[in-house]
Amino acid sequence: MGTQAGWNFENTYCRLPDIFFAEQPPEQAVSPEIVVLNERLAGELGLDPGALTAEILSGTELPEGASPIAQAYAGHQFGHFTMLGDGRALLLGEQMTPSGMRVDIGLKGSGRTAFSRGGDGRAALGPMLREYIISEAMHALGIPTSRSLSVTLTGHDVIRETVLPGAVLVRTTGSYVRVGTFQYAAALQKEENLKALADYAIERHYPQAAEVDNPYEQLLQRVIERQAALIAKWQLVGFVHGVMNTDNMTISGETIDYGPCAFLDTYDPATVFSSIDVNGRYKFGNQPGIASWNLARFAETLLPLLAEDKETAIRIAEDQLARFGGLFEHEWLSGMRAKLGLLDEQSDDESLVKELLLLMKEAKADFTNTFRSLTDDRTGVPEWFQNETFQKWRRRWETRRSQQSATDEASRLVMQRSNPSVIPRNHRVEEAIAAAEEGDMELVRLLNEVLAAPYSYSDKHRAYTAPADPEVPYRTYCGT
Repeated sequence: MGTQAGWNFENTYCRLPDIFFAEQPPEQAVSPEIVVLNERLAGELGLDPGALTAEILSGTELPEGASPIAQAYAGHQFGHFTMLGDGRALLLGEQMTPSGMRVDIGLKGSGRTAFSRGGDGRAALGPMLREYIISEAMHALGIPTSRSLSVTLTGHDVIRETVLPGAVLVRTTGSYVRVGTFQYAAALQKEENLKALADYAIERHYPQAAEVDNPYEQLLQRVIERQAALIAKWQLVGFVHGVMNTDNMTISGETIDYGPCAFLDTYDPATVFSSIDVNGRYKFGNQPGIASWNLARFAETLLPLLAEDKETAIRIAEDQLARFGGLFEHEWLSGMRAKLGLLDEQSDDESLVKELLLLMKEAKADFTNTFRSLTDDRTGVPEWFQNETFQKWRRRWETRRSQQSATDEASRLVMQRSNPSVIPRNHRVEEAIAAAEEGDMELVRLLNEVLAAPYSYSDKHRAYTAPADPEVPYRTYCGT
C-alpha cells in the first residue's frame, strides 16, 4: 500500500546517536476517518491522494519505509530551561519528493511517547484543524512554515476540560531540528554528540558551510540570517506565534508548532493572545527581541565547536549575534517599503513607516485592512483615514511615491503582492472549528479555499475581511 501511494522514505535522522530519539509506534485508531486532505500538497510530495487511507494518515498502519521515532530536545520555556521531547508527535521519516527535496513527515496526536511526561499523547480535532488552517495560510502568504497534509479522526475521546473528539495531524517540514535539539546535546556534555548533530544540520540544510574554514561559525551565521528573515515576515503580516520557546525555533528557519498563535486585528505591539503569557514575554512587539535571545542560546551550544579557545569562541559567537538586529531591520524595512509601494530607498523611509504605525496604534486600526485599503481603496476606506493627522501622513507618502521612477501601476502591483487581502481572522478560524466539531466541515473547506489565495483581492474575500468585535478579547491556549 505504501508503494502505491508513492512513499519514498529515507531515515537519516535515525543515524544520529540514539540519545536524540526514541523508537515509538503510533497508537492504533479505533475508527479512523479523514476529515480534510491536502491533495495539492500530496502531489508536491509525490503521493497519490487516492491511495492515502485513513489507516495510514491516522498512524494505524505505517507507510512502507517508515521508522517512527519521537525526537528528544530541550528548551527554554518562558525563559526556564527544561529537558523535553516529542510528547505526542512522531517522525515517520523523510520523504524524498519528485523535485529532490527532503521533507520530514510526522504525526501529531498519535499517542504517548517516552517524552510524554504524564500526558496522554493525543490531540483533539479542533487544535489539529487550527494548525492545518493556519500553517497552510502561512504557506500561501509566502512565509516559511511547516505544512499540513491531513487531519484524521481517530475515534478516541480526548479528555481535556471536556470530552473532545480525538484526531491526528500529518504535517511536513524541512526538518524538526530545533535550537532545543542543540540545547539537549549541549546539556548532556558530550562533544561528540554535539558535533554529530551540527554536522547533520550542516549537511542537511547548509551544505556549503562544510566547505569553509569554520563550518560551525557558518552554521550559526546562516541560522541567524534565516531567523531574521522569518521574524520580519511575521511582523509584516501581524502574526503572533504566542510561544517562542527555544524548542519552537528551527535551524531551517521555518515556523513550527502552531499552539496559541493568532493574527492581529487591531494594531498594537503589546498584543498577547496566549492565556498563560501573563507578563507579555511573547507579545507581538517582542518577537524580534525574543528571536535574538533564542539565537544567543543556540550560539552558546556551539561554543565548543566554534574554537578550541573559549574566549575566541565567545568572540566569534558575539560577532555573529550582533548581526541579527541589522539583518532583521533590513528585512523588515524592505518589506514595509513593498507594503507602501516604495520600489527604491530613501533615508527617511523608516520614519515614514513608523509614523504610520503610530497613527494606526492611536486609531486602534485594523492592521491588515489598513494596508489593504492603501493598496486598493475600492475595498473600503476606514473612517480614521479622514483624520487630519492621517491625511497629512498620506500627503507625505504620496510625495515620496512620486519621487521614484517606478510607475503607479508597478508600485500598486508590488503593494498587492505584499499586502494580503485576507488572513486567518481569529473569529473565522474559531467559527469553522466549532462547526467541524459538530460534524460540518463546510466552513473549514470554504475558509481554506479563501486563504489559499490571500493576495487575489477577490470579491469573495469581502466576507472574510471584517475583524471581530473588539469588545470581545480573543484568547488562545497552550497544550493544543
